[in-house]
Amino acid sequence: MRKMIVLATALSMASSLFAADPAPVPYPEGYRQWTHVKSMTINQGHALYDTFGGIHHLYASRKAEQGYKSGKFADGSVIAFDLLEAKAVDNTVQEGARKVLGVMHKDARKYKDTGGWGFEGFKGDSKTERAVGKNAATACFQCHTAQKNNDFVFSTFRK
Repeated sequence: MRKMIVLATALSMASSLFAADPAPVPYPEGYRQWTHVKSMTINQGHALYDTFGGIHHLYASRKAEQGYKSGKFADGSVIAFDLLEAKAVDNTVQEGARKVLGVMHKDARKYKDTGGWGFEGFKGDSKTERAVGKNAATACFQCHTAQKNNDFVFSTFRK
């Protein structure tokens, strides 16, 4: 009996060690040719400034564009936001270096634990260096749960 308990405990521990991580979110090639959803700036003084301060440009893949219009995003929808430094130059605000390229990729099967969305942030101009990885649930989805009634999406399509 004792051997069976030890074996069951070992199997349980092994299965948790080999539990599948969420599928990696792919880099959204060509996203700047997608539909421009909107732009915004998060300035100093905003609660999210330390993490997301700067100029945001949001883009929607064709499927995501339909999701913005209908309120329901189909699998395969991709939303990308370019987060750029905001630089003050001669009484203007201009784009600086890219801080991160944030991506939401809809796949209800792959990302069932995060509302059907995969989340990632690609650092700077890199297509491979990931900022979120396995931490999507706490780094992204935790905030997006407030938008459950909008399919976990904060932005709206600019008319």
